[in-house]
Amino acid sequence: MWKSRAQRLTDSSGAMKKMQKNIRVLYFASDCAEPYVEIITVKDSKRRLSLCDSVESEVDETEFQEVEDDFPVLSHASQLLDDFHLQKIAANLPPRTQGYPWHLVYSTINHGSSLKTLYRNMADLDSPVLLVIRDMHKKVFGAFCSDPFRVSKYCYGTGETFLFSFNPDFQQYRWSGENSYFVSGNWESLQIGGGGAGFALWLDADLYHGASFSCPTFRNAPLSTNEDFIVQDVEVWTVQN
Repeated sequence: MWKSRAQRLTDSSGAMKKMQKNIRVLYFASDCAEPYVEIITVKDSKRRLSLCDSVESEVDETEFQEVEDDFPVLSHASQLLDDFHLQKIAANLPPRTQGYPWHLVYSTINHGSSLKTLYRNMADLDSPVLLVIRDMHKKVFGAFCSDPFRVSKYCYGTGETFLFSFNPDFQQYRWSGENSYFVSGNWESLQIGGGGAGFALWLDADLYHGASFSCPTFRNAPLSTNEDFIVQDVEVWTVQN
């Protein structure tokens, strides 16, 4: 006896057959045959969706990933660092800082020229800092320090600390392992590196006079145009999540 589609989907009592959630009707081949069904698991369904999404977005992710990795997000516009500076410095930061935004902690333009203010602005920090200096000859240089600057009786920091300069190409000076005179600070000056005839980087209390010499800590060349220099501007950034 011929049965309608609705009749074929009912049981002997006339109640509608309850279709399983993982079965869907693709089509009825004819009026005298059971419908053609396909069993789809939840995993299959998700896999199909994720496959489509990944194919469509794969190119976009590839194109923009490099841009995001090379250029950090800054909390404020830098007056000293352009895109070239940012790209070179960011690429050489320790892995634990990669991908995190940079926050401006101190700048001579915003806070005036005072080492005391610089220390005060970092009093609550517990993250690495990036010191950027521009001298009167427009040369940009500085240091990445594993710890925020503070007044201390002893030297502090780790081997993550390094020096850099743009001359105009990027030059980096990492820890030599010869000594651990990374950073030392008092109310009269800030010093980075040492153990030789002078500091790798030295700034006075007014952040106006500075000096840079070769030293054993980093085996660096002088960072500034002249060993003794006049500071034009200073910025300090912290890299944290």
